[in-house]
Amino acid sequence: MTPTISAADTAWVLISAALVMLMIPGLALFYGGLVRSRSSLNTFMMSLAPIGFVTLQWVLVGYSLAFAPGTSWLGGLSWAGFGGVGVAPNATYAPTIPHLAFAAFQAMFATITVALIAGAVVERLKFRAYLAFIVLWATLVYDPLAHWVWGDGGWLKALGALDFAGGTVVHVSAGASALVAALVLGRRQDAGRAVIVPHNVPFTLVGAGLLWFGWFGFNAGSALAVGELATTAFVATHIAAASALATWVILDLVIAGRATAVGAATGAVVGLVAITPAAGFVTPLSAMAIGALGASASFAAMQWRAKTRIDDALDVFACHGVGGVVGALLTGVFASKAVNPAGADGLLLGNPGLVLTQLLAVVATIVLAGGMTFVVLHAIRAVMGLRVPIGAELRGLDVSEHGEAAYHGGDIGDLAGRRVPLGESVLLPASEIRTPAAAMEIATRAAT
Repeated sequence: MTPTISAADTAWVLISAALVMLMIPGLALFYGGLVRSRSSLNTFMMSLAPIGFVTLQWVLVGYSLAFAPGTSWLGGLSWAGFGGVGVAPNATYAPTIPHLAFAAFQAMFATITVALIAGAVVERLKFRAYLAFIVLWATLVYDPLAHWVWGDGGWLKALGALDFAGGTVVHVSAGASALVAALVLGRRQDAGRAVIVPHNVPFTLVGAGLLWFGWFGFNAGSALAVGELATTAFVATHIAAASALATWVILDLVIAGRATAVGAATGAVVGLVAITPAAGFVTPLSAMAIGALGASASFAAMQWRAKTRIDDALDVFACHGVGGVVGALLTGVFASKAVNPAGADGLLLGNPGLVLTQLLAVVATIVLAGGMTFVVLHAIRAVMGLRVPIGAELRGLDVSEHGEAAYHGGDIGDLAGRRVPLGESVLLPASEIRTPAAAMEIATRAAT
């Protein structure tokens, strides 16, 4: 069959790529709200920087290593620099859209995968070390793993491992790497000595909402065409997220006696993580079960982590690592060829072997991601160091790493709307401010 461009499929994939890109500022809000204000800008930067650096890596070598013809372990360099990647379709990967559209869609996956790891190491990692890490990790972990699972001739793909939109490639790899990174980097100076609470929970809620919205492109877009499969993945994604959110809220109510906003947001994200590998292979009721089981497992993992000395700051391993593992294994339980003939039947339909294949994919992912993360971080430590100085960490990384701060001002002139140049403060004698009315009068005069 000769590949033919479909305008509808092309539009859907391009829109889906944009939706996945929107997940990155969503992640920045989600993570940025969970840290303390003194390092919130740095956390935003750690989420957003991969858009630039990993995209360039993807164009230069990443896409070729992940998807070009090569061995069962790694793609070749025939598509380096996007050479040979044009507007004609590629029959192997996406026969109804331009090859360039497929490459761009996959670039967004590589970008957000790297950004996920940042949540484990916020508030203490040098930004220049982080930039080196994301480029090396994308090259040495993400690209080979994407080839194993999705690339033509990849060994896990050949074994029949199912990963519709990145359960192992994205979430298990990021979660395993986050745990190793947290262990290598060590605890924050005040972890366990001071109360560390989110500085802006509304940011986190808005970020979770943007992630949920963008995830429709992440999962349904992985059908690479409009139609039944995209619809199946879209519906499964929403149901799993809803189920996980409800499960987390119930667990909070039963165990802690009150439902938290951070918990609800976390539950939704965990449900999205868990359904990612299964979205195009399972029924709506199976998606509901996957969301609930993924949330329960991640909730338990988070309680366990809190009792250890592991400083995975934003619980990336508990959310993405555990959620991704549960989702990958449950794909082997609930998958159905009636939903997707290109997939396989799982345990519940008489094929227990698929669970073993999924387990092998999970273990291989953890070994590659965890082991290579350990090597990369130690190499960076030897060259430029990993952690900021103690003083900079306690003051916050916004100023020390970027020379900026997320928040300025706070004096009465700011309340009145007066613009104050960066670095200038306004001092009013306390004797002049005896009552709130007097304070407002002074502020009004200062503003004019």
